Amino acid sequence: MSLLKLLKAMVPIGVAALLAATPVQAQDDLTIATSVPSLGFPFFVHMQNQLSAEAESLGGIELLQYDGQNSTPKQTGDVEAAIVSGVDGIIISPLDSVAMAPALQQAVDAGIPVITIDRRVEGVPGILSHVGADNVKGGEAQGQLIAEMFPDGAEIVNLQGQPGASPAIDRNQGVHNVLDPMSDKYVLVAEQTANFAREEGASVTESILAGLDSPPDVIVAANDDMALGALQVVEEQGLDIPIIGFDALPEALASIRDGGLHATIEQMPGGQSRTAMRAMVDYLRNGTEPEPLVLLTPIAITEDNLDEAERLNEVE
Repeated sequence: MSLLKLLKAMVPIGVAALLAATPVQAQDDLTIATSVPSLGFPFFVHMQNQLSAEAESLGGIELLQYDGQNSTPKQTGDVEAAIVSGVDGIIISPLDSVAMAPALQQAVDAGIPVITIDRRVEGVPGILSHVGADNVKGGEAQGQLIAEMFPDGAEIVNLQGQPGASPAIDRNQGVHNVLDPMSDKYVLVAEQTANFAREEGASVTESILAGLDSPPDVIVAANDDMALGALQVVEEQGLDIPIIGFDALPEALASIRDGGLHATIEQMPGGQSRTAMRAMVDYLRNGTEPEPLVLLTPIAITEDNLDEAERLNEVE
């Protein structure tokens, strides 16, 4: 156990918080907890793999890797377990931007630096940094692509992400930022959550299409899993509807290459993970304060610029 961990174990939480201002010495090994919403989603598997790869590259780091299993109580319990074990830092993508606040406040109060990635958390003063994609700009990129594809206007189905998740909120806002000022041309004929899940993406799309008098011009989805679910239904019904996803998963990139999905949004999840891990380790070992907010700018990926996708080398 490092000296800092020993001291934390011996003093009250309020004093431990003060001790956290003193970085761990460079020669000390570190224990860092990482937590993602669910390893059932390929996106978060990639993020976790990149966190692990960066920790290995930096050296002297033991990772405690937690899977939130798409459950706020589970992820809350994992954070509490990390606090009890006396980790040096926590890097987390919170499942819910509000519901995870109490657990992360507990970590901050215990003097453990916390960096959020991909998904931010609301109402927790003392979070060391947030590293993510600018999801509003990502949603705007989707909206701008629709405007370019259909300059004379379009009817649009919008598959929204998980309620309460900050990326879902921000991506939806971005789409509306672009399309709402031109609502005389761009009509959102249906908007419904499919909870970032492929099966729900398929079932929600099937239900929406059944309720419309005619097929929409385009379907926009807040992640690739929902987009791929929608694509399955569109193909089964023999329809020709371009679909725009978000996340640039390898499967989505392959689909774009093969003429399935029209586009996706690249938000550099590996870049987020590695940036967050470097920032945490630099803070713990050197006392370097990271920027409180680091946002990478997403870009639209189509068949014309597939080579700009972070995970193109994983495409089979």
